Amino acid sequence: MVADTRDTGVIVVGAGPTGLMLAAELRLGGADVVVLERLAEPTGQSRGLGFTARATELFLQRGLGTRFGTLETSPLGHFGGVQFDYTVLPDAHFGARGIPQSQTEAVLEERARELGADVRRGWSFDGLLTGADPGDTGVRIRASGPDGPRELRAAYLVGADGGRSAVRSAAGFESVSTPATRGMYLADVTGLGLPPRFLGERLHGGMVMAAPLAPGVDRIIVCEDGVPARRRDETVGFDEVAAAWKRITGEDIGHGGADWVSSFTDATHLVTEYARGRVLLAGDAAHTHLPAGGQGLSAGVQDAVNLGWKLAAALRGDAAPGLVATYHDERHPAGQRLLTNSRVQGTVFLGGPEADPLRALFTELIGLDEVKRHLAGTVSGLDVAYEVGPGAHPLLGRRLPPRPLEPPVPPSTFDLLHPARGVLLVAPGPAADGPAAIADGWTDRVDVVVAGVVPAGDGDPVTGTTALLVRPDGHVVWATTTDAPDGTDGLRDALRSWFGAPTPSSDPRAAAARDRTELQEQNT
Repeated sequence: MVADTRDTGVIVVGAGPTGLMLAAELRLGGADVVVLERLAEPTGQSRGLGFTARATELFLQRGLGTRFGTLETSPLGHFGGVQFDYTVLPDAHFGARGIPQSQTEAVLEERARELGADVRRGWSFDGLLTGADPGDTGVRIRASGPDGPRELRAAYLVGADGGRSAVRSAAGFESVSTPATRGMYLADVTGLGLPPRFLGERLHGGMVMAAPLAPGVDRIIVCEDGVPARRRDETVGFDEVAAAWKRITGEDIGHGGADWVSSFTDATHLVTEYARGRVLLAGDAAHTHLPAGGQGLSAGVQDAVNLGWKLAAALRGDAAPGLVATYHDERHPAGQRLLTNSRVQGTVFLGGPEADPLRALFTELIGLDEVKRHLAGTVSGLDVAYEVGPGAHPLLGRRLPPRPLEPPVPPSTFDLLHPARGVLLVAPGPAADGPAAIADGWTDRVDVVVAGVVPAGDGDPVTGTTALLVRPDGHVVWATTTDAPDGTDGLRDALRSWFGAPTPSSDPRAAAARDRTELQEQNT
């Protein structure tokens, strides 16, 4: 037997929200993980100030909601600066507001460390030695820490190191990009007490946004028409931001100060593949775009939750064939859709006078409920659906919605997903025995819970559902209803497709029941 010379199961480069969420997900799945972060300490700076409805749900599914304090959500949001009510879509809202990215990172780092992730600050990724070729069976990298350079080995490497990802460059990933067309400023200003412009305000000459962060501190964004993008390595001073603000608004804010100042653009990139051999990308390393509605951080968190359980299953040895490959299949289209909607928002919101007709048309279209539902689903992330196999149930491939359970053990659907395991949720009654017997061979990976889902009202897709199979990331991969002639049809295939081969049962009666059910299915 060859000794395992790996230092860990997965090396994650980058301790932002994506990397830290991924580390926690890997630990929940039983995988060892080392996180390398070049910064010795968090900067405390916060480009993001919240996250979307779907990211909010993912945190709640892992029991992290209370760690953020009171999660205040807003029903009112915008698309390209045109305001509308997101609750036209069930369970939707514009997102959790007023949560600095620094707080999100602190919550996720605390959680990752609690679960046993090895988070190493002050470590840089210096290069890839192996791992990007299809035949590689592991990854070797060069990295430098406080004690100097060394080589690290793992089964997988994940680049979560941002828009200028060193991992992406080292592994030779290709991207489809659009160049920047405009430059913008972002600053946390002090001593001004600016009137809020929460959703931004278009004025002659550009757009400005302002929101209070703390007593005496306001976040501002300034986009001046006709100003070209700056180079990423150029520094920007508060005097430049104040001058642009005055040109657009006529207001002099030069007597104030700034905790920090930054610039950004509307450039986009999307890698053509999310995995090359044993190297994968997540978050901004895979996709960058114009900030719009907190979608960047939220998409990264969704990447992490999609990928984490799959890599953990592969490392345990019980993953279904091709499971890790579904990460690209599912998240690449989501990244493409993200770039499309953010580019449209940039054109509508930030375009100069030439975009006035487009803004007028958008304002008219958003008055239509069908358009509102479509855009709310797009920005919130609640309409993300994956191809998970045959079936006509409306929840198939979509996320499990937040609903109470009866009996309340645990009290809600989200509580079922705290351990990041699969869940077979079966309504009480005589018909529950069939699905439970089939799932017996997967109970080391799938929890069987007998409880009914309480519908939220008329038209709720859970109405009439008697059983649901849910992946650890909260997406439904099999479902049956009271109208189905066979309440277990397709369940075994779904279990094998997403959770691998069954293990022998330690309960002879359950094994016999499963065998009888399998024989009946074969005979029919």
